[in-house]
Amino acid sequence: MRRLPLRGRIALLAAAAVAVAVAACALASWFLVRDALYAQLDKQLTVQAGRPGPGPGGDWIRFEIANAVEHCAAEATNADPNAPSPYGRIRPPSERLQQVVLPDSRVCTIVNQGVMPVSEADLAVVRGNRDLVFHDGSGTDADGARVNVRILTHVAYIGENDERITVMTALPLGQVTDPLGDLALTLLLVSVGGILGSAVAGLLIARASLRPVDRLTEAVEEVARTEDLSVRIPEEGSDEIARLGRSFNTMTAALAASQERQRALVADAGHELRTPLTSMRTNIDLLIRSEETGRDLPPETKARLLDSVRAQMRELTTLIGDLLQLGSPAAKPRQHTEVAFHEVVQRAVDRAKLRGPGLTVTADLTPWWVEGDPDSLERAVVNLCDNAVKFSPSGGTVEVTLADGVLRVRDHGPGVAEEELPYVFERFWRSPSARSLPGSGLGLSIVAQVVREAGGEVTLEAAPGGGAIARLSLPGTPARR
Repeated sequence: MRRLPLRGRIALLAAAAVAVAVAACALASWFLVRDALYAQLDKQLTVQAGRPGPGPGGDWIRFEIANAVEHCAAEATNADPNAPSPYGRIRPPSERLQQVVLPDSRVCTIVNQGVMPVSEADLAVVRGNRDLVFHDGSGTDADGARVNVRILTHVAYIGENDERITVMTALPLGQVTDPLGDLALTLLLVSVGGILGSAVAGLLIARASLRPVDRLTEAVEEVARTEDLSVRIPEEGSDEIARLGRSFNTMTAALAASQERQRALVADAGHELRTPLTSMRTNIDLLIRSEETGRDLPPETKARLLDSVRAQMRELTTLIGDLLQLGSPAAKPRQHTEVAFHEVVQRAVDRAKLRGPGLTVTADLTPWWVEGDPDSLERAVVNLCDNAVKFSPSGGTVEVTLADGVLRVRDHGPGVAEEELPYVFERFWRSPSARSLPGSGLGLSIVAQVVREAGGEVTLEAAPGGGAIARLSLPGTPARR
């Protein structure tokens, strides 16, 4: 079953379902018709086995039964139908079989009416345990042929003394079995035709229903072969197939956007790494050439070159750390725990004080508890504080406040131009006025990513009177849960 294609499985299941339904209907029809035919045959038996009544017919039946009892013969007897009798000529043989069973269980056959074996069901009527019984059996007709019959055995009374006897009357079962055989053949042919038709219909329906799946498969194969994420599937309707197509289009769009961001990240990282690496290589080449030629550089020049190499190494280390920070969500999931955000901010402020010894960094913090990764949150706050320290003038002040889950970091530096505000959280973006300062342009991007993962928001705006204000809000509570 699993080796079949989906189209074949649907057709096979449809055929199986129709086969079960047709078989159930056919069996039910056959049994209903059989019961109806048996009921009709039993009704005929009841009429033909009726007790003798007034009139010539009743006298005739009474004569035959009385004659059978009087001249009781266990074997079938035949007589010339032209032989005279008190009530006219003896009836010729017919399809009906009839005989009499005496109270002592002796069988008395009727002329030209064949003979039947007496079963236990018939003996129950003879013994008085039952008044009548219908059952299937067999007998021998007037011509000596074996025939399957439906038998009615009932009690009758004859003679002036109402002598109790048992009469067995039978009709051939061919009235039931022949139509049932024809019906069974007809139902079989109709069932086979219905099953074959359902299999063909199921195959056609599966082919029409799975056409959108075929298009989806072709699109997936096209993407796998060409790695072209711009492939789209037509979105028609609102059924499950259409939803699957929309989901595929959404997935490929997200993958394309992720791929584009990855390309941009690689390109920007290469561009940012090129400058410090070029400068570092130039300085190192100069130092190596000095050693190889034996012409020593002046001590102050050599010290300046070494300081430059050291600074470039720090810049590369910072840049690589920032790149790892941006790529860490794909590498491993972060551990989100309950974090005392005010303590995180206090540690970041302490670090900012060390990095800006000529600045005044104030902190006004109220307790605030959030859900997030403590290391990532600390890195984000440190980046905000470092950004404020970097752009603050010598002797300036950096104000850090935390109230009701909103962190404000304000500096009194040159601020940010209005037209530059939409780009400050983009990767590697740096203000033209700040490109001479150290940094990778990734600090605020990291802040935005961490805050977004924690379910918060971060903004940067110009402060009244100069400088900039960074606002970071995180959902949380003023007390620990």
